[in-house]
Amino acid sequence: MNIREQIEKREDLCLAPNACHSSRSRGRCKEEPACAVRTIFQHDRDRILHSKSFRRLKHKTQVFLAPEGDHYRTRLTHTLEVSQIARTVARGLALNEDLTEAIALGHDLGHTPFGHAGERVLSELRPEGFRHVVQSLRVVDCLEKEGQGLNLSLEVRDGILKHSKGYGPLLAPDESSRALTLEGQIVRLADIIAYVNHDLDDAIRGGVVHLNEVPTDILQHVGFRHSERIDRMVKDLIEQSLAVEGQQILLSAEMDKAIQALRTWLYRHVYHIAQIHDDFVKASRMLRELFNFFIQDEAAFIAAGGRRFGSDSLAVSVTDFIAGMTDRFALAIYSRLFLPQPWRSLS
Repeated sequence: MNIREQIEKREDLCLAPNACHSSRSRGRCKEEPACAVRTIFQHDRDRILHSKSFRRLKHKTQVFLAPEGDHYRTRLTHTLEVSQIARTVARGLALNEDLTEAIALGHDLGHTPFGHAGERVLSELRPEGFRHVVQSLRVVDCLEKEGQGLNLSLEVRDGILKHSKGYGPLLAPDESSRALTLEGQIVRLADIIAYVNHDLDDAIRGGVVHLNEVPTDILQHVGFRHSERIDRMVKDLIEQSLAVEGQQILLSAEMDKAIQALRTWLYRHVYHIAQIHDDFVKASRMLRELFNFFIQDEAAFIAAGGRRFGSDSLAVSVTDFIAGMTDRFALAIYSRLFLPQPWRSLS
């Protein structure tokens, strides 16, 4: 019995009945020899962690565009906070922590530069639309490893695709939008628990809002301190899910309502205020110009670093290129293509 098989044996003994056991995974799109040391979900986690798209998250906007302070969140630190919250819940429910972590680490790999502003621009420009959850799956399936993809397990791919709730209900309203595994359902809720808390924390740090501006009835339920809010939400999620013997991932009605109220407040008082929104209008215009420029000049697209894979159309390849950009790369390439450059002597 090798190390992987020993781990799988321990999972069978320790995980809850409704957990997704590594030995019972539905497998990968392309069959490959199993690792002798790592389970399939541990292997997936490592593939994501070592990918280029994961590293690029450190220079992608969470809320504040290219913040100068060292303590503001980026898309990478958001991902790590989602992973920590999701793993805590999975451990509390005796579910598969490795699967949960892999989904959490991969959930935002397809996110655009400049946050949801970039997503809206690409959605407007593409007749078929653009959703970062679909792009995240495309990244791991088709774009990583020079077009070979990471060949992840079905369970991780499903969790990545179904992690986002947009502005809709916190809990997936129907089976078609619900992750196949409880671990994937955890990541969906861990995502919003992470961002409503850290976006409020960053907005307070940046002087955009003050804590006393948040309605008292929300704070009385979720807590008055950052750590208290996360603690209450995570405990509620674990306790409510345990109450139904792990058959579902649930929040109490009161906590669900409070989190939605906090999210609504953030949209009105943080995400859509002029000092944040105006910069994203400029960023949107910049991405739109880059997209149209590359569509009209494939040679310039290739020269800038764009790639064509297989039978993909130029529009698909340009979308992949722009979606994969970091904020600073998008700013640099826009400056090089559209703004006058200082003249350099050739002598």
